[in-house]
Amino acid sequence: MSASLSYLERSKLHSNPTAKAFLELMERKKSNLSVAADLNKKAALIELADKVGPYICLLKTHIDVVEDFDQDLVDQLTALAKKHDFMIFEDRKFADIGNTVKLQYGSGIYKIASWSDITNAHMVPGEGIVQGLREVGLPLNRAMLLLAEMSSAGTLAKGDYTVKTVEVARKYKDFVVGFIAMERYADKEGDDFIYMTPGVGLDQTSDGMGQQWKHPREVVFDRGCDVIIVGRGIYGNGRDAAKEAKRYQEAGWNAYVERISK
Repeated sequence: MSASLSYLERSKLHSNPTAKAFLELMERKKSNLSVAADLNKKAALIELADKVGPYICLLKTHIDVVEDFDQDLVDQLTALAKKHDFMIFEDRKFADIGNTVKLQYGSGIYKIASWSDITNAHMVPGEGIVQGLREVGLPLNRAMLLLAEMSSAGTLAKGDYTVKTVEVARKYKDFVVGFIAMERYADKEGDDFIYMTPGVGLDQTSDGMGQQWKHPREVVFDRGCDVIIVGRGIYGNGRDAAKEAKRYQEAGWNAYVERISK
């Protein structure tokens, strides 16, 4: 089972260069923390990325909510990624036919494929969405996650939807390197997907609006997932973002060490 191997050991199993580099980064930095930077101002996003950068493996953006987006924002974020040794995950959640997502991914205002190491997609349109994104991302050595499950209450992304999503991922392993999911699924021979889990919190269990939070140990140790995604628990409500990021980094990493040591 790949969950029992170290990130470094698993990096040797991947053909996708971004997945390989990401697992190596996690081991090198002793971090499996991704910060969900859902901020709508350029300056605030840059400030947050700089504060949490030393503690994260991945910065997760929603670039289309930034009201004053420009190319300088992209330049500054990629410079911070290099400075602090993290990758960028644009949480675009593509959900259209293949030809449309090709345009959304590679062109338009944001040109996501030019700067985002990882992106993701829903499987509602069928596997054509993967084919379209793959045409753009694979030549650029990008990687993709599929949304196999979501953390919100009442989600429809479960059951047969999840099963079909995993089947498609296995068909396009050179580009699809993992899932947004709530738990690790049973591996088949040759599988080693990276599992990223949102809805992680150390202090609360719900925000009263459908979001449900799980403790890092439950996500990493009990459920076998690889990356904890944390947003408001790190920078919301006047929190010290750097202090909280360090706290979550340690909690996530300790759970990982416990998992591979058992």
